[in-house]
This record gives sequence, C-alpha cells and structure tokens, in this order.
Amino acid sequence: MAAAALVFAAGCSSGGDEPDRPGSPPKRDGSSRPATGKAGADAPPEKGSAKVTRTLTTGLKSPWGLAPLPGGDLLVSSRDEGTITRIDGKTGKKTELGSVPGVSPGGEGGLMGLALSPSYASDHFVYAYFTTESDNRIARMLYDEKKPSGEQLGAPDTVFKGIPKGMIHNGGRIAFGPDKMLYAGAGETGDTDLAQDKDSLGGKILRLTPDGEPAPGNPFDDSPVYSYGHRNVQGLAWDEQKRLWASEFGQDTWDELNEIKPGGNYGWPEVEGKEGKEGFRDPVAQWKTSEASPSGVAYAEGSVWMAGLRGERLWRVPVRGMTGDPEPQAFLEGEYGRLRTVVAAGGDKLWLVTNETDSRGTPEKGDDKILQVRVK
Repeated sequence: MAAAALVFAAGCSSGGDEPDRPGSPPKRDGSSRPATGKAGADAPPEKGSAKVTRTLTTGLKSPWGLAPLPGGDLLVSSRDEGTITRIDGKTGKKTELGSVPGVSPGGEGGLMGLALSPSYASDHFVYAYFTTESDNRIARMLYDEKKPSGEQLGAPDTVFKGIPKGMIHNGGRIAFGPDKMLYAGAGETGDTDLAQDKDSLGGKILRLTPDGEPAPGNPFDDSPVYSYGHRNVQGLAWDEQKRLWASEFGQDTWDELNEIKPGGNYGWPEVEGKEGKEGFRDPVAQWKTSEASPSGVAYAEGSVWMAGLRGERLWRVPVRGMTGDPEPQAFLEGEYGRLRTVVAAGGDKLWLVTNETDSRGTPEKGDDKILQVRVK
C-alpha cells in the first residue's frame, strides 16, 4: 500500500460530530468484555479532578490534530483550512507553516490527525492523515525549522493510501505506539458492511511501519489491519502497560472506549455497546451518544481521558490497577463547548482542543482554543 501520490482531501467530525439518526434501528445492551475496573493498590484515586489552568491560544479554525514538539511547542492541523500551525507553548503565538497540498475538505473530511516520527530528532518527519478527492491517506513531510518562514514544511510524501472516504466517518487519528509502529483509526464512511470485511480498510484500526507497509506481527498475513468491526475510531492512546485504548462513535445508543487486541472484532454493525455476544469484544466503558460522541483520547495519571464533542465534556476512565467495570467521571461539562482532541502534556497535564465547528464547517459558538488542564 505504499505510494508516492500527492493528493489530499477532507476530514471527519460527527455526533457532536455524530448527528442523531432518526429511523435507525435501536441497539441492545449487554455486558462481557476484557477486564479492567475495581481498584487495586496501584489504581488512581477513586475520584479524580480536571482543572483548566490556562488558555494557551484562541482564534483557531476547525482544529483537529495536535502534535507536541520537543521543547514544548505544538503543531495543530485545521481540518477545513488544510493548514498546519505552530503554537508557542509559552506565549500561545500562532505561526502558520503552510497548507498541505491536495487536501479536499468536505463534511467530516479534511486535514485531521498529526503525529511526529518516533525518530523525529533525526529525521524531522511530521505525519498527517487527510482526505483527498479520492480517498483518505497518510503522508509525511519534512519540517525544517532552520529554513525561512513559509518554506519550513516540505512537500508531502504519501506513505499509505486507499482508505475509503465519505462525507461522514473518515476516522482520522494517527499515533505512533510504544513499538514505534504507526496506528491509524479508519471509519467505515457510513457503509456498515466495510467494518466486518477484513479485506477493506474501512472500519478498522490499521498498524503500519513508518514507511507505510503492513507492520511485522500484524494478526492477518500481509495486511495492515490490526482490529476490525469499528464504526468510527478517532482516539488512540497507550498506557504504561502498553495497552492500546480507542474511542469510538456509536450510532444512536452507545459510544465506546475499547481496549484493543490484535485481530479483535469490535462488533459493528452487529453490536453496539456491551452485548456479551460471542465472537465480539465488548467495550470497557460506554456512554449514551448525547453524553459523549468521543474524538481524542489521552492517558495520564492512571486514567484514560476522552474528549466529547456532542457531550461537551472531558471523561475520565480509571484503568491502571483496575479489574471489572471502571466508573467514568465527567468534567468541564458544557464549560468549553465541543472537545475534539486531548493529548498528554507530561505528568499531570493535558492539552485540550475545543472544536466549535460543526461537520459543515460552520462556527457554532465562537472561536476554538487550546487549553492546558491539570488532572488527577
């Protein structure tokens, strides 16, 4: 699947990004899943906290992906503008680095996830997931800070292409794991059949080498597919035990936080939420779609932190030293509007990105911000 084409297109947002779907069939509830839940000796506090300590910057347009740079500055993508901007981590000053050629925004598509190469100190590669006129794909760009302003971001080199695109459910989150492999959340674009089709890239979590090849040790021979049966994954994070956590938009009933296992089938469209159905992996936690519509997730202080779009809140799910069902807690409810992305900022701090732009690119409540949050 490696390629070198330079075409780009549109990103993904739903519920807060996923609108209600009148007429969709109701789903069932149930329970049976891999364990994580009752507090052990190493567990985080039963009741946590999340306090915004400062607003780093304002005036962002449709921010989506966020990548912390060495030294404390941030790179943020604009889904609808197709641009990457550098944010000074101390002053919040914004410096636009440029547009990514070929991005084709539309609906929930555009320039979405960002990630730094695991060898960034030597290769200076920035990876981006984006929508083109024909597909979703992943490219890497050389970021040369020594060049004059406006020339620092190199031409994109497509490392992986052919991920299905649509007006909805484009996935879009990318992250390098502890194994230095590249993981990507790919949505099913509203075509539910893709999620259970292991030959399709839609409705999957993909695992790739930094060059875009199927990663060694993947569960299916010569395939980039790592897990399947997903509707729309927009959050990826690992804990200190190297467990992968992923957030997922539900349809009408249950949004999910899943612990991802290689080769796991997460049920969509046969299952939504905890059903205890043989052959499918149930979520660790679930929420009504009005309470979450989850996009980004991050791990800090023994918990997974999940940004809610339609739910307009930050969820805490304690997972370290837990067995059984964890008890999620909500913070910042309705205080900052839709929350798109959350990224660990070291220790007890998170970066949190607001997203007051709907899936048609219309500002709903004001400009978007990056907040720093202290958690426990």
